[in-house]
Amino acid sequence: MFVVEVVVRVLCVGAVVAGAVLWGIGGAGAAGAVVDAVPEADVAYHGQVAMTRGLAAVSLTPENHGPDDVPGATVRLVWSVPLADGMRLPDTCVRAGERGVLCRTGALPAGARGERLHLAVRLRGAPREVTVTVGTVWNGGAVDHNPRNNEHAVLVLDTGDSYYF
Repeated sequence: MFVVEVVVRVLCVGAVVAGAVLWGIGGAGAAGAVVDAVPEADVAYHGQVAMTRGLAAVSLTPENHGPDDVPGATVRLVWSVPLADGMRLPDTCVRAGERGVLCRTGALPAGARGERLHLAVRLRGAPREVTVTVGTVWNGGAVDHNPRNNEHAVLVLDTGDSYYF
């Protein structure tokens, strides 16, 4: 009797779970497709940086290779030396600690480029060389399976020459 009761309960629970899947409860529709899938986007940054007498100028373009749109992303630039105090940043950027800057990109439709970002920062002590790292902090909640094209480390010499990433 006990064995029959256990089998009946297992069959009943299985029927309830199967019904939930067929009705779309739990994230799957009748065809097995995921209803609330996480968006996927390949955010990338391409640009250049140059430095002269401690003033570093960055120009970069965000891009979304898709397949989904990104409502907005945040790029972080971190310098290997502290930033000078009292500098003016673009309206889309904020200071992030002693060495960093965060900038929003705006919306990035799939297969499109965003607006070019121009940023100049004064570095404390006028170093002869500096490393700047560029990377995504936030990408609208999308999954990015190719972070290599949005994570860069660039060595910049105080020569005025442009270094591309």
